[in-house]
Amino acid sequence: MNEAHPHHHGGSDEPGPAHDPAQGHDDQGPSRRSVLWTAGAAGAGLGLGALTTGSAAAATPSGVPGAAAGAATGAAAAPAAKGKTMIGVPFEGRSTVRVGIIGLGNRGGSMIDLFLAVPGVRVVALCDPVKEKTAKAAKKVTDAGQPAPAVYTKGEHDFENLCKRGDIDFVYAATPWDWHFDMARTAMLNGKHVGVECPIALRLDQLWELVDLSERTRRHCMQLENCCYGRNEMRVLRMAHAGLFGDLLHGAGAYNHDLRGLMFDPDYYEGPWRRLWHTRLRGDLYPNHGFGPVANYMDVNRGDRAVRISSFGTPALGLAAYRKEHMPAGDPSWKESYIESDRTISLVQTAKGRVIRLEHDVSTPHPYSRINSLGGTKGVFEDYPERIYLEPDQSNDEWGDFAKYAEWDHWLWKEHANPPGGHGGMDYMLVFRLMQCMRMGLVPDFDVYDAATWTAPVPLSDLSIKAKGAPQEIPDFTRGLWKKARPGMDSEKPEA
Repeated sequence: MNEAHPHHHGGSDEPGPAHDPAQGHDDQGPSRRSVLWTAGAAGAGLGLGALTTGSAAAATPSGVPGAAAGAATGAAAAPAAKGKTMIGVPFEGRSTVRVGIIGLGNRGGSMIDLFLAVPGVRVVALCDPVKEKTAKAAKKVTDAGQPAPAVYTKGEHDFENLCKRGDIDFVYAATPWDWHFDMARTAMLNGKHVGVECPIALRLDQLWELVDLSERTRRHCMQLENCCYGRNEMRVLRMAHAGLFGDLLHGAGAYNHDLRGLMFDPDYYEGPWRRLWHTRLRGDLYPNHGFGPVANYMDVNRGDRAVRISSFGTPALGLAAYRKEHMPAGDPSWKESYIESDRTISLVQTAKGRVIRLEHDVSTPHPYSRINSLGGTKGVFEDYPERIYLEPDQSNDEWGDFAKYAEWDHWLWKEHANPPGGHGGMDYMLVFRLMQCMRMGLVPDFDVYDAATWTAPVPLSDLSIKAKGAPQEIPDFTRGLWKKARPGMDSEKPEA
């Protein structure tokens, strides 16, 4: 039910733009492909621990993660707040949400269909240095009966001009990971709410800066494509909150998706930016899909907190083996040395003592799985395939039928039984609900603190692997406010 379409998987699958002003200038600058290759070469073989934080980290290329913001020592120390919390802060209500989209490749080029399908949403501006992709997306807008959008195609930094517009309420960024932090930062500094594909940033200092900027600018900054709006995920969430699993004890989530063919496809990942990350970092490059749903089940940042992570990685053999079998001599990939573990396994412990297992594997053969498991004192659910064992419904040591619990479906899935789009419809649910919250002036279901928490395993898993599995502290991005229960993804249907 929740299988991701092979061509609409994991965040920011598309090539997208990057940053610098001037809508009218003609200088295309270096091509995006060359920028990505340069960044990849600069980071190749450079572990995060080889770099420093602070001013030195800021001086490194945006594509190189930097020192994960502070190794094990002091990593969890919260900087002084620069503004009031964004917890519980509603959007400003509006009849129409005006959207600007940055990045129109594989992901952005498909997500635009969902924005256009939601009532009360207008796509007013598009940005991608590849003009053909922008033109194709612009045609979708006019075909949907909306006015022709403004387009920004003049180089890597033209997205800054999109963010400066006065007629945009929400910026959506779907670009290679190197650019996510800069785009989120630029959008908020220009007064826009922003949603970014996974991961939202790559270093802990960047995550803190996004938290601080959200608080200072009073703009929401959100992690999109978080897999929290899947039908199974939302059903399990409601069942957990109703106590059907008893006291929660453990959960698991993953991004296990064989991407070898796509990562070696010169036309799929432009650059090829995603494969190059396997030359630059060891760790869980993509924790959000698995971490987000389980964090919701356990009310992380809403009564519990993720406090530490220990990570272990296998040898890096899969991509080299695939290259040997499939890539001709002389292909640029033969210059690459892969260091990213084929499978990374992490254990996260919460303040209440619960344990969350995270996995990441995109370079070995296996069926797609996000694992999506939750266990408590009354039973357990496991996905891929979906199955459940709950007392007193089951008592014979055999899995039960999860379909029999359809009464626990979230109201979104009861209203939209067959939603369009990828990831089994969850992408549409996310866009619909987010745009609904913006139109109606509601508090969003997830916020910048969730985005930072779900992304923190990227740098921290790398540090833990380098430290032979030693636990790394996960910062408290809420600055103590996690102790207070509050609403989240398990929302009530709003009054019309």
